[in-house]
Amino acid sequence: MNMTPTDILARVETWPTPAQTHFLRTRTLVHEVATSEDIGPLDESLKWGQPAWRPTRARTGSTLRVDWSPSTPNRLLAFVDCKTDLAAQMDLRFPGQFHNDGRRALGFDTETPLDEDAVWQLAQLTLTYHRAKRGR
Repeated sequence: MNMTPTDILARVETWPTPAQTHFLRTRTLVHEVATSEDIGPLDESLKWGQPAWRPTRARTGSTLRVDWSPSTPNRLLAFVDCKTDLAAQMDLRFPGQFHNDGRRALGFDTETPLDEDAVWQLAQLTLTYHRAKRGR
């Protein structure tokens, strides 16, 4: 896995330690999913000021973003494209497990251990979204 881009590190370093810890593990899981699912390289950048990952290979998957906000200080938020059913799929797989608005935002509590299975599945669903949709 490549080093975290400096602009992303600068952004994450402004977050509280629990959010930073969850982010770093999430980032590792996202890259592991990309490798295990043969997604190819990821574009890792800031989108709307938020760390984001997207497959560079066309028609493979959607963008997964994460952020922390002082308005929800005990959550790391993951964002998916609101035009997809990804948030709803996660709610079906993990009912009531995290704060889910049903459209695009999923909140992981930073006061509890990160549910790596949920993050793995979110990354897998998101980064393979278009490829899986074509396979349906």
